[in-house]
Amino acid sequence: MKILQINASARRLQADGKGSDSARLAHELVQGLIAQADAGAASVALLDLAINPHPALDESSLQALFTPAEQRSPAQAERVALDSGLIEQLRAADVLVLAVPMINFGVPTQLKNWIDAVAKAGVTFRYTAQGPEGLLTGKKVYAVLTRGGIYRDQASDTMVPYLRTALGFLGLSDISFVYAEGLAMGADAAAQGLAAAREQISELVGAALPA
Repeated sequence: MKILQINASARRLQADGKGSDSARLAHELVQGLIAQADAGAASVALLDLAINPHPALDESSLQALFTPAEQRSPAQAERVALDSGLIEQLRAADVLVLAVPMINFGVPTQLKNWIDAVAKAGVTFRYTAQGPEGLLTGKKVYAVLTRGGIYRDQASDTMVPYLRTALGFLGLSDISFVYAEGLAMGADAAAQGLAAAREQISELVGAALPA
């Protein structure tokens, strides 16, 4: 089992456990999955977008992507290779674990840039006579969401619909969400939110056990 963990927070997870709540919870989920796997059967690749942010999709990036490979400048070829590397990393994974804090009611810019990089027509999805078809099927996705307020099942929760749509478009439709909410509503609410998320993680890890 190859696990790809993507930390999308602008804050890093510190060695002492401080820093990004989403990254810490995602790490705990990954460690739970590893513990349940047969010895040596699980490997983890970590992409921390706070340390290695992907460039935004701008005009020069589009020019590079739409220039035939044999006509690209060295700078254009380097830019395209950045996206290709992320796509190959995602293709190699069996399990995707996303650490996603809410930023101004949406996903962080860092994660949006990653999605823009891996969403490539003819590579990770294709258009057919019946409509678009995702090509990254057969993978399990866990999305760990951290929010300062309470948004689960609310109309103001734009994160879950966006992630379901964007990832599902690529064929990543088997998604389980972990919710850590109320983290900015005082110490007691934050503790309850983190405890609830850890309970969900325990349940998901247990459900991931082979029959």
